[in-house]
Amino acid sequence: MTDRLSYLLSWLRQRTELGQLAPEILEAIASQLIEFSLAKGESLPKDRDKGTDLYILGQGQLESDARKFCLLPGAIINLEAFIIDSPLEQDLVALTDCQLWYLPGQKMRQLLQDYPQITQAFSQQLVQELRELNAQLFFEQEKQKILRPYLVPAAKRAIMGKSRYAQKLREQIKAVSTDQKPVLLFGEPGLEKDNTAALIHFGSAQAQRSVMVKVNCALLSASGQELFGTNQGKPGILDALGQGTLLLNNIQELKPQLLPAIANLICEGIYQPVATAGGAEPTFRHSQAKVIAIAENIIPKLTSLFTNTIKIPPLRVRKADIEDYVDYYLSLICRSKGIEVPNLAPEALRRLQAYDFPNNIRELNNLVERAVTQLQGEKVITEEIIWPSQGKKQLFRLNLLNRYPQLRQFLRSAWWPDRLNYGFTVFAFPVIVAILFLGPQTRDQNFALNLFWAWWWPLVLLGFIFVGRLWCAVCPFMIYGEITQKLSLWLWPRKLKKWPRQAAENWGGWFLFALFALILLWEELWNLENTAYLSAWLLLLITGGAMVCSVIFEQRFWCRYLCPIGGMNGMFAKLAITELRAQQGTCSAECTTYQCYKGGPAKGEGQATEGCPLGTHPAQLTDNRDCVLCMTCLKACPHRSVEFNLRPPAIAIVTTHTVRPYEVALLLLLLNSVLLRRLPEFIQVWHLSPVGTFIDHGFLSLGLLFLPALLPLIAYFLIPAPKVGQKIPFINLAYGLLPLTLAANLAHYLNLGLGEAGQVLTLVPKTFHWSLPFDLPMLVADPAAIAFLQGMLLLAGVLWSIFLSQQLGKQSFFNLLPHHSTVVGLMLIFWSVIV
Repeated sequence: MTDRLSYLLSWLRQRTELGQLAPEILEAIASQLIEFSLAKGESLPKDRDKGTDLYILGQGQLESDARKFCLLPGAIINLEAFIIDSPLEQDLVALTDCQLWYLPGQKMRQLLQDYPQITQAFSQQLVQELRELNAQLFFEQEKQKILRPYLVPAAKRAIMGKSRYAQKLREQIKAVSTDQKPVLLFGEPGLEKDNTAALIHFGSAQAQRSVMVKVNCALLSASGQELFGTNQGKPGILDALGQGTLLLNNIQELKPQLLPAIANLICEGIYQPVATAGGAEPTFRHSQAKVIAIAENIIPKLTSLFTNTIKIPPLRVRKADIEDYVDYYLSLICRSKGIEVPNLAPEALRRLQAYDFPNNIRELNNLVERAVTQLQGEKVITEEIIWPSQGKKQLFRLNLLNRYPQLRQFLRSAWWPDRLNYGFTVFAFPVIVAILFLGPQTRDQNFALNLFWAWWWPLVLLGFIFVGRLWCAVCPFMIYGEITQKLSLWLWPRKLKKWPRQAAENWGGWFLFALFALILLWEELWNLENTAYLSAWLLLLITGGAMVCSVIFEQRFWCRYLCPIGGMNGMFAKLAITELRAQQGTCSAECTTYQCYKGGPAKGEGQATEGCPLGTHPAQLTDNRDCVLCMTCLKACPHRSVEFNLRPPAIAIVTTHTVRPYEVALLLLLLNSVLLRRLPEFIQVWHLSPVGTFIDHGFLSLGLLFLPALLPLIAYFLIPAPKVGQKIPFINLAYGLLPLTLAANLAHYLNLGLGEAGQVLTLVPKTFHWSLPFDLPMLVADPAAIAFLQGMLLLAGVLWSIFLSQQLGKQSFFNLLPHHSTVVGLMLIFWSVIV
């Protein structure tokens, strides 16, 4: 016997399963083995056409192509194939340089015939292996059956965003993924805490060879049998889970009976199967599973047991991440619908970032999905399309449409406002303008000039308190704008331009502020109140702006962004005791057409309309600024979602309205305009020199129009900072002056409204130079009564402003005393020149 054969016999006996054979059989096998090498990366048997041969691995490592197992030195390959006389296909790859022996298949079969003991020895072993394999397969099937209802296949998404909160959360997830220690995740509803738990599991090394299951603690029985199994052999989730991850969702909803058992599992890693009737006391078992618990609030009995605790930050503190979430959801939703991903307008993003999202990420997802449905082919998601819920909108409201069905019937009829506009206003307006041009030029001779200054101004100012921007629904400026728009489209069919929303939001308000300032200077320096043809030019100039914008842009662009009268109306409308809104729940759950602001054909109860002229959805309104009460949405809505509510005055200013710097500038301008309109009285009361030249008049007018606004600004800087929190910005607190501004302007116009408006009938014959044989009636209030009402208006305005400022300032009355003192001081100045 050679040294090689002796070494081989010794090695086979010690290192392989062949060592159990008789020496003569082992020697017969060893004498026919042929040695060969396999380089790293080479395959067996693909690189050697010996799929039916017997192989023995001497040195190195082999791995299956599927990477399910690894073979070490001493492994015998294809022995089972010869025993059962059926070839087994195994594609093996060398992990390292390997040295092997092989026995040709023909010689191996001859040895099996010569030595039947080989088959007998390995047949018994093969039967035992098959039994063990069958038992293992059955157990795996039972495990799958137990775990299948609870399996978490994958994480839905990564942690979105670049904020410091998102970065910290990613770091925490990575840190707790490195071991099997229990983890507690807690946070508000809607934060997708189960997805964070999935990121922990699937980011760990265990994820490749274990599974994750999610168990709802509220659905567990009091005994916990589903989790722990029983002592009669029925396995539970923990038995089947092995080294996987157990996610206990909403652990705060656990039944009290389960708390000790869960505490044992978290703290000690042990659990006890549930004892059945008549059975022995079950022994504790060790669990290798990683426990992750989710809670919406802290449970003192369990929280202290967790080694790792992660608080998921709410979306309201992660405003910087909202854009990333929206982009992700848009991409996901649009891909599922097979449509192009739209862009998100900056103002829409700002609207989202201004909202607190009480239901967090889940609410944002639903909101984006609703916006995509609402888009209907548009390529940009604007602020009119994406809108969050506003719970404060429903506080202290009474829906007048439900209380008075006849009001709903009238507002949905053709009479409001179309027949009124196109049956009366469209004809009356040019007649008024013509009379202003052609008739007498003073207010005491021209009834049209009397209507403009003594009727329209007091009534529209008084109307703000009750019906907001109602005047805009019957405004002749925009009626002629609509007529011009329709005629231009008929003569030159085309698609009107979309609104430049961003530019209009940034600069439109300042444009109307500047235009209003010029109008006020024009009114004072050229005496518009008592000059008919100049008043007519004013009306025509505003109408011209509406007509030009209507030819270029769709809907009422002029009304929403550029009209000085509309800007004033929208600002004062925030004080109104009425509002038009829509039920957001109904809109989001039932509406798919959004005809209230986009327009469309009749549907159900809804009428065919062209959509909201100001491009606003009634459920998105946070104040009355962008609603003209045209009732288009009420007519179009088939779900009776639109409401016309009675509400506390100015409540939106305290709760939901949007602060705009240019609106505050307009507010202060109109506050100062009272002094400008009372310039003669101001000169007399303050003993100033009479106005001489036109230039002196102009400079004094400019000073009165802008300098008094410095008083509330100076008072603001005298307000001390609160001990807790920050001082309210000036532009927020300035809205507290709105009631005083309205009251002062109305008090100014009461002289005309109660002193001259009642003479309008007597002015008709004077306008047309008629001579009547009888006197027409007139109604003029006593000057003392007018002065009394003016005083009461100013007192009411100052009290309302102090009350509103107190609500806005959110500080003690003493801290806000500089502001309140300024309000009282302004009222006294107005009193001195008006009453």
